[in-house]
Amino acid sequence: MSAWRMPSETAPQDRVWMAFPTGGYTLGETAAEAHAARSVWAAVANAVVEFEPVTMLVAPADVQTAAAYLHPDIEVFPAALNDAWMRDIGPTFVLDDGGRLGAVDWVFNGWGGQDWAAWDKDALVASAVAARSGASHLVSPLVNEGGGIHVDGEGTVLVTETVQLDPGRNPGLSKADVEAELGRTLGVSHVVWLPRGLTRDSERFGTRGHVDIVAAIPSPGTVLVHSQQNPAHPDFEVCRDIISHLATTRDAAGREWNIIEVPAPETLTDEEGFVDYSYINHLVVNGGVIACTFGDPMDEKALRILGDAYPGRRVVGIDARELFARGGGIHCITQQQPSVPQNLPE
Repeated sequence: MSAWRMPSETAPQDRVWMAFPTGGYTLGETAAEAHAARSVWAAVANAVVEFEPVTMLVAPADVQTAAAYLHPDIEVFPAALNDAWMRDIGPTFVLDDGGRLGAVDWVFNGWGGQDWAAWDKDALVASAVAARSGASHLVSPLVNEGGGIHVDGEGTVLVTETVQLDPGRNPGLSKADVEAELGRTLGVSHVVWLPRGLTRDSERFGTRGHVDIVAAIPSPGTVLVHSQQNPAHPDFEVCRDIISHLATTRDAAGREWNIIEVPAPETLTDEEGFVDYSYINHLVVNGGVIACTFGDPMDEKALRILGDAYPGRRVVGIDARELFARGGGIHCITQQQPSVPQNLPE
């Protein structure tokens, strides 16, 4: 067991880190597409800063452009970027018993060396954020992304076999190898392996199965799971399999999961095919939850489920369709920095 520990995402936070879209498929090929991307990233940042500080990494050439979109209270940190998925390119923050902040710097290789991805600049973001935050820089040899893990803060981590065991990420590593490194870096003692992620996320422009679009732990012993209700969508069977599998697992304390199914939006397709729209991909902040909406009849019900799962927090919905069109959601573009506990024993 490591001295380092990744807190639950519901633990108190000092700030949220993000990155501003700067190029490639995320920004798009037209002025209208660029405006749509910048607007939705800014909408998330501007919502978060109502609850806690936000630091936005911005490519130096985009600093003036970003200022037109961002709330003036948002701190801008000029940095070289390929893309804007901070959950994956940034560090995973951890704490130790002595009150130190650590930043786990996973190897980032473009979600398994995808031929459409560039990552020469993004691979350096975690170390830059670690330095800026004052965290201890914890280098890991594991190819991994923040969207590929979810912890309960009490020893449990959720992962998917298609991410950490992906031959494009960690060829030759066994489950035991991965579990040992997650234990060293995150302080977890129990790894729950889900078989895969959602269908769209498993296609060419996906991550190959990130867990943060599938399942989240709002409190110890409880798991929120994406549930596609329509048999016409391929995720209908995928979700049934994941939920059935979760029912056979336990958390680090040995508890059976209280499984709460969060229904998928009724929308099934966009111009690219079956969507992976998911309410699971939300961000918990101090006193709030920043949640994805889709202009869908299911939005209201899903936000109500999230509100019940996170009592005492105000749920703020943001239309995330432009995010999902680019390959992710609100959780994917944000990374929380936990607060260092005060009044630690001498």
